[in-house]
Amino acid sequence: MDKNNIIGFVLIFVILMVWMRVTAPSPEQLAERERIQDSIRVAQITADSLAQLPANTDTNRTIQNTTQTVPVVSDSIKAIQQQSAYGAFVHAASGTESEYTLENNLMKVSFTNKGGRIKKVELKKHFQIIVDDEGNESKIPLKLLDNPKNKFEYFLPVSNLPNGGIKTSDLFFTPQLQDNVIIFRAHAGDGQYFEQKYTIHEGRYGMDYELNLVGLNGLLSNNVNTIQLNWENHLAKLEVNTQYERMYSSLYYKEADDDPTYLSSRKDSEAAIDVPVKWVANSNQFFNSALIADASFAKAKVASHMMSDKDEDLKLMSSQIDIPIENATGTFKMKFYNGPNQFTRLRSYGDGFEDVIPFGWSIFGTINRWIIRPVFNFLSSFIGSKGIVILVLTLLVKLMLFPLTYKMLYSQSKMAALKPRLAKLKDKYPNDPQKQQMEQMTLYREFGVSPFGGCMPMVLQMPIWFALYRFFPGSIEFRQASFLWATDLSSYDVFMKLPWNIPFYGAHVSLFTLLWAGTTLIYTYYNTRHMEMGTNPMMKYMQYGMPVMFLFFFNNYAAGLTLYLFYSNLMNITQTIVTKNYIIDQDKIKRELEAYKKKPKKKGGFSDRLQKALQEQQRIQAERDAKAGKKKKK
Repeated sequence: MDKNNIIGFVLIFVILMVWMRVTAPSPEQLAERERIQDSIRVAQITADSLAQLPANTDTNRTIQNTTQTVPVVSDSIKAIQQQSAYGAFVHAASGTESEYTLENNLMKVSFTNKGGRIKKVELKKHFQIIVDDEGNESKIPLKLLDNPKNKFEYFLPVSNLPNGGIKTSDLFFTPQLQDNVIIFRAHAGDGQYFEQKYTIHEGRYGMDYELNLVGLNGLLSNNVNTIQLNWENHLAKLEVNTQYERMYSSLYYKEADDDPTYLSSRKDSEAAIDVPVKWVANSNQFFNSALIADASFAKAKVASHMMSDKDEDLKLMSSQIDIPIENATGTFKMKFYNGPNQFTRLRSYGDGFEDVIPFGWSIFGTINRWIIRPVFNFLSSFIGSKGIVILVLTLLVKLMLFPLTYKMLYSQSKMAALKPRLAKLKDKYPNDPQKQQMEQMTLYREFGVSPFGGCMPMVLQMPIWFALYRFFPGSIEFRQASFLWATDLSSYDVFMKLPWNIPFYGAHVSLFTLLWAGTTLIYTYYNTRHMEMGTNPMMKYMQYGMPVMFLFFFNNYAAGLTLYLFYSNLMNITQTIVTKNYIIDQDKIKRELEAYKKKPKKKGGFSDRLQKALQEQQRIQAERDAKAGKKKKK
């Protein structure tokens, strides 16, 4: 190549560079071009979303735009970041939050398209009582899941994303409304979407809830057979007695092949469930929100966190539930329950769902579920006042237990007949308590009287007492049921308010508790005035001290229980007076004692063994006294 050719090529190159420099767009022109392209892209996304919204409306559904609006992405770098973070779901990452409502005769359910979840549930037939600073009460609608801190989000393990996937709470779902059904879809393009479908029915608190994964097998990570639901529910304080409500609120769950169980209601608690799970329920004292699988959840991890009295929330319930999927496609069906803890209603869902009602476990829960509850419901069907129902229930319990009560009173009458002889023994051995006890056992054996005959019937009644202890605060039928001065039989009655809070007692006076304590003292005095208290004088004071001590305990307990105990004491006093004075023949008892004294006695019975034990104890004590005497002489 000669010199002229080289010079020519250089000139051509220089001319081209100068031309490109002169004709290149300015930075302002480049920014304007990028802005136009972004606007076109956003307009297309908005048009696609609007095209999928149905035009029809329904009287039982409303749509309300909220103030939360995601700003339109106008920066290309931000658009690239969104594309990187959300992948195929990038179109669902921008939008405006809107609220949608479905309702039936029992509840009004509000949804949000942000995450496609339930925002709150208002129960039409139940109310919450609010007490102002002056002590005035007012009723407001009762709402569940109504807390902005709540979470209900799925983690979708989308391939090739920086965080390993996306949360549905970050996505704006496209709604479709069809009569009593609302469907939320998060689109991923090309007919691919993640769908949540809610169906509400008349007369039910439980909605049909369905997940559908359509065409996502190419988007989700390989070897994924579950998606995880993260559910955080801040339980609201729904009752006036917050401490009481906290004690009866917990997270319940049921493994597929086991009985329902629950986390501790008195401290922070958690559980990792590595087996299939049928349902998980976040329960207040009288209401719960629960997910019930038609099949089973793969596994779950649940936790309950306590809150203090100063916190706005009652407790925090957390659940990480693994939903089984097959090849990133298919359907998973559930029931989403938000309603009252009514036994018959919960039982209709099967799988022991009624066990979220804190009736107690073992024999006590069985008595409540299958004896006391049916009787109470039967009485309530024709008696309007719950206080009168408790009175009739108390009467029925007393009639059922009267054979045991009669046996106890008969044994007490025998003991009373021997009281003069027992008094002589005390005079005979005034300074030897062990000798007194041994001679008393000899006397009891001689006349065929068991010192424990009056105790056994009371022991046999204890399962019913413990069952009722759990029945009244666990039954929603007593919630906000008034009687006399009590406005809520499921909580304490307030007859008088105190100007200060007494530790372990409270800032109020429960009159039902005072009436129970007073009648207990009267019953104890009348029932034991002819009985021998033994050689320990503390026994006499303890029987009168116990009712006073229980004043502090029952002052904050359910008014239904203290009302039952008061009724029970009145009937006990009546039974004792009538039975001892008009039914039991005291002269006949004396004749029976004398006749038994003349009979030959069998050896080896309980009285003989007890007497031998006392004799052995007396022998050991005598040896100790003898050794102590020798040491003093030395």
